[in-house]
Parts: sequence; structure tokens; C-alpha cells
Amino acid sequence: MNTDRGTREAVIIAGAGMAGLACAVRLHEAGVPVRVLEASDDVGGRVRTDVIGGFRLDRGYQVFNTAYPEARRLLDLGALDLRPLASGLLVQGRTARARVMLPWRHPRHALSGPLSGAGTLADHAVLAALTARDLLLPGSWLRGGRERRTDDELRSWGMSEKMIDCLIRPFLAGVLLERDLETSSRMFHLFWRSFARGTIGVPALGMGRIPRLLADRLPPGAVTLGARVSEVTAGGARLADGTVIEGRATVVAADPVSAGELLSEIEVPPMRAVTTFYHAAPRSPVREPIQIIDATGAVTDTLVLTDAAPEYSGDGRALVSTSVLGLDTDERPVRRRLGEIYGDTSGWEHLATYPIPAALPAMPPPYPLRRPVRLRAGLYVCGDHRDTGSLQGAMVSGRRAAQAVLADLRAALRRTTRSSAHR
Repeated sequence: MNTDRGTREAVIIAGAGMAGLACAVRLHEAGVPVRVLEASDDVGGRVRTDVIGGFRLDRGYQVFNTAYPEARRLLDLGALDLRPLASGLLVQGRTARARVMLPWRHPRHALSGPLSGAGTLADHAVLAALTARDLLLPGSWLRGGRERRTDDELRSWGMSEKMIDCLIRPFLAGVLLERDLETSSRMFHLFWRSFARGTIGVPALGMGRIPRLLADRLPPGAVTLGARVSEVTAGGARLADGTVIEGRATVVAADPVSAGELLSEIEVPPMRAVTTFYHAAPRSPVREPIQIIDATGAVTDTLVLTDAAPEYSGDGRALVSTSVLGLDTDERPVRRRLGEIYGDTSGWEHLATYPIPAALPAMPPPYPLRRPVRLRAGLYVCGDHRDTGSLQGAMVSGRRAAQAVLADLRAALRRTTRSSAHR
């Protein structure tokens, strides 16, 4: 058995996704050495970008929201070179399409919602009141109060079933990865607030640019790729090849399923699955960086990514991203629906399909917005399953884990200092 004792003074972090990197950066910048062990061939976890045939393909449809408070604290947003999407949606029915835009971002479309046919004027008044409330109230207020399913919350505001089915349900299907609207109302209000406040977009070089910027803030050699952790203790980790790596403490920052295999103390949440299809089209069928949501349910959403970020294409063709709920890799029905949405797709090239079995933790009520990250002294866990299912939640949990580690290390130092003084 090979034992690596060269990292005894380092904190071992199992996983180089967003939570693990956020934790590592916080510890490193506090002066604590870190050793990040990542099973795959690159950093990012679920936030990865592949280059296939000259196209940048994110691993599943993902976007970045500038309203995430933790992103503003942790990331250099300017370095992302964010390419914004329109602040609104095109809602595709069986044959007709309606536009719904945020009026304060797109004043010329201020009446697009009431004129869209999705709900009555009263419904849109309800939506405006709900949005104003979420925009203006402190986030702490949104985290408290009564909790129920999202659909019950919308009905309690007086929203009609038509409005829910024609607009809210199809929109949230692509966000929460479920159509039943069983997600906690607290989570709904936090998501709704972030969408109303922030700019949605993608980095010019793909979503993988985000974890790469974090990894670049760590010292050379801090991240080891191809290192699959099979066992963890408060004093280090054992790799699948039998190597034991010793450290001052251990943070498990793996995906929820892998974390549950390493830590019997945590409960693994049910996970939502999504499949994303990428197509190359000779030209953009929309010529506008706007998300199209499918009210029929055939797909969840589709977007011409290159209308926002031309850098996603290496040859000038348009890149279309389309997602469906679950693990359905049959491209033929997706292609048929895209033909109904965009027109003739016979000249499109199917580039890749990404089935993501554990894309997002389920968040039904009661849903605690903070789960413990400290399991015991020396052993910690982070990931969006410890906070909210989002990039924001992953980064927050990484910070919380780093703070817990630092608190325990400082407490241990104080005990050692007192013990030495009494000798």
C-alpha cells in the first residue's frame, strides 16, 4: 500500500466540481494548503464544456445568472466574458408562438405578457405582484414563511390553471427539471427573484470557463485528476488504486450519489435527470438570443446558443441546444418537434447527445435551505445538495465547508497553544 504523507498539512478535498473548487479557493486564500482529488479528466463536475467538431458543447443545457450573490463574491465576472440572453421567453404552443419579456428590460415589449394569450389580465397582475414582492423583499424573508408545493403557492396567489399550464409550468420545467411543480415554494421564490434581478447568459468560451477560473487560482499541483476516492476519513482519503493520502481534514465535494457512497451519514436526495441534444444548423432559425420553452411538453426548451455566443461555433454554423426531461436519448422525436418549432431541419447535423442522470437534486417541501456541512471534526461535505440545487448553492456550500474547516483548525490550534502554555 502506497501512503502519501506529503500532504499531511493539507486539507483533502474529494471532488473538483463547483463546490469543491469554491471550498479549495477559500481555504487556499486563507493560507491553508489544499489537495483536490478529482476522478475525471478535468475540473468542473457537471459544469463542463467539450469541444466536438469545432463546437463548444456544455454538458447539458446550463446558463449563468449574474444575480447569484455568491458568484459576485467569488468570481471575476468580467473574466467570464458573459454573453447575455434576452430577458424573456418565446412560448411555443402546438402551432402558435407567444413572446413574454421582462418589461423593465425590454420596454418595447412591455405588453407582451398580457397580449401573449397565456392567462388573463388578472393572471398577469398576479404575476407582476408576485415578482415585485420577490424583487423587493430581503432574501431572508423569502427563505422563511409558509412552505408548500410551488403549484399550491401559485394558486394561493390567485393564479389560474391556464396561466400555470401555459407559462409557469413549461418555464420551470427547464429550471427545476420537473413538470409537477412539486418543488418547495421557498425555492421557487428564490429562483424567481434571481431571474428577475439578474442577467442570464453563457461565458463566451462555454460554461466550463467558470470552474477553470477557480482552478487557476490554486497553486500548481493542488488538483490531481484521475484520482478516484474510494474511502474517506477525518485524516485523509484512500484512492481506488489503494493509495492513501493523509491530510489535516477531509471534505467530500462529490456529486450527491458519490458522496452518499463515501459518507453513510448523509441522505442522498432523489435526483432529476435531463437529456440535452446539440444540432448544427446552416444558419440561425431565430437570429435572436432567446430561450424557447415548449408548452406542449415534447421538449422542455431550445435555444440557438450561437445567437448569444458566436464563439460556441468553430465554422460559422448555428449551434442549437435542446433539452428533454429524463434520460431519453432518441433524437428522432426531438428532431420532429424542432421542425415544428423552427421549420425545416433536414439540413441540420446532430452533433451529440448528453444524458445527465443526476443533473439536479429534487427539492420538494419540506426542504431545508441549509444542511450541515460539518459531519464531525475533520470530516465535512459540500455540494448543491447541502444548500440549494444551483450553481449558487454549490458555491455557497463550498464556502460554508471552508468556514467550518477553518473554525475547527483554529480551535485545535488554540487548544494546542493552551496545552503548551500549561506545561
